[in-house]
Amino acid sequence: MKLASLKHGRDGRLVVVSRDLAWYADASHIAPTLQAALDDWNRLLPDLQNLATDLEHETIPRERFHEHEAAAPLPRAYQWADGSAYVNHVALVRQARGAELPDSFWHDPLMYQGGSDGFLGPRDDIPLKDESWGCDLEAELVVVTGDVPMGASREAALAAVRLVGLTNDVSLRNLIPGELAKGFGFFQSKPASAFSPVFVTPDELGDWWSDGKLDRKLMVDLNGEPFGRALASEDMTFDFGTLVAHAAKTRNLGAGTIVGSGTVSNRDADGGPGKPIAEGGVGYSCIAEVRMIETIQNGKPSTGFLKAGDTVRIWVEDDQHHPIFGTIEQTVAAA
Repeated sequence: MKLASLKHGRDGRLVVVSRDLAWYADASHIAPTLQAALDDWNRLLPDLQNLATDLEHETIPRERFHEHEAAAPLPRAYQWADGSAYVNHVALVRQARGAELPDSFWHDPLMYQGGSDGFLGPRDDIPLKDESWGCDLEAELVVVTGDVPMGASREAALAAVRLVGLTNDVSLRNLIPGELAKGFGFFQSKPASAFSPVFVTPDELGDWWSDGKLDRKLMVDLNGEPFGRALASEDMTFDFGTLVAHAAKTRNLGAGTIVGSGTVSNRDADGGPGKPIAEGGVGYSCIAEVRMIETIQNGKPSTGFLKAGDTVRIWVEDDQHHPIFGTIEQTVAAA
């Protein structure tokens, strides 16, 4: 089942979307918003599934689904926690600045709590007030949970995953060092993130969803050119069950909590840093990783961050090359 929120007020209007992303059926008679559906998931799920089936069989009224009309599936959320499941990415960051990677990073996930009071829609512009801030894309996977009790096991946490989707977790790289130096984490360096047009129930993904990992390539284009084709299940040190359990170690997680994977990152086949697609590699899911590798190899970065007019495209395909979650497609715009 694929769920989306059309732009309507602060929290959107819940719709069920066809598998081919061409049509939608209004679901507001079942739950007015996705958050309302998540709050009462076990009771409402059968009705939503029946609606999805009727939509596929064309037995109910339907409307064309246009991704430009979609808000983030959760236009705002009670919690947005982003992890760093791909330790390769973290290792490159530290290697580029000559810092050693603590062994604990391979056993204990990194995670920060981001702003969740307002997310960007999948086709909304990325507002940028100052290009000197170093605006970067970050292509990631996300899951949305039901209620997760404090201290939940990995297995219980994974069972609480209700939906899977994508995000462009925008970062302002040049503001990060100063914030981290204060020892209190990200804030100004993490503006609003964008999410895919639809979130998908794990059963819809079939064998592609296994043990808390998605076995598909995460596709990223930058200004119309292939930029990243990393395999999301490869080099994922921490699966989503582990990430959700980590978030719930000392607190209950409320229904509608969004947990991110962090930047998807693959090492090269020879074990070294990833290579650009043009050189036979799988590319990158953020610009910072390119700059890290340039620093490691050349002593300094040469690739610039995003500027006004640049376009970012993020999606995941099925075997017929059709987007599974729809497409995040954004243009950087001067705020």
